Amino acid sequence: MPHTFTTSYMEDSVSLLRYYKKLAEGAMQQVSDEQLHAVQDSEMNSIAVVAKHMVGNMRSRFTDFLTSDGEKPDRNRDVEFVDPPATREALLQMWEAGWQTVFAALEPLSDHDMRRTITIRGEAHSIMQAINRQIAHYAYHIGQIVMLAKHFQHQQWKSLSVPRGQSTAFNQAVQQGKASQR
Repeated sequence: MPHTFTTSYMEDSVSLLRYYKKLAEGAMQQVSDEQLHAVQDSEMNSIAVVAKHMVGNMRSRFTDFLTSDGEKPDRNRDVEFVDPPATREALLQMWEAGWQTVFAALEPLSDHDMRRTITIRGEAHSIMQAINRQIAHYAYHIGQIVMLAKHFQHQQWKSLSVPRGQSTAFNQAVQQGKASQR
């Protein structure tokens, strides 16, 4: 799909979040069920744990996004880092539900809503600040997911962006409208 030029902050934010979601899913798709739960050492999180944490954050931040604090009183962040769903199916169902919460909260918003204020842990944030905060947070964790998947797959890894040694060809394809940066 070609990249769409927009000056809409909201449109671009939702598009960017969809892109990051797709990256993580492309990485998770390439690993085995065992690798979803594998850790490199005792201080590392598995792909499944990172995904579970992200979903907990999504639920907390985007449920009642405009009307309640982004840190929900029933959230137990520490539990997000243990005991992820045991199966790929359960993990992906949880993952999809988390993203649906994000998009359900953001898609109805317009650029006019950027003037509104919400709170996270009792601190005021503009809508734009809150969204930027989450884009950065999700990009950080999706980078972890991609790095772990790439590590586990070694030579079998299928690039999720521009493969090594193919930048010139990719740039030409973008210029010709045959590929997109997203």
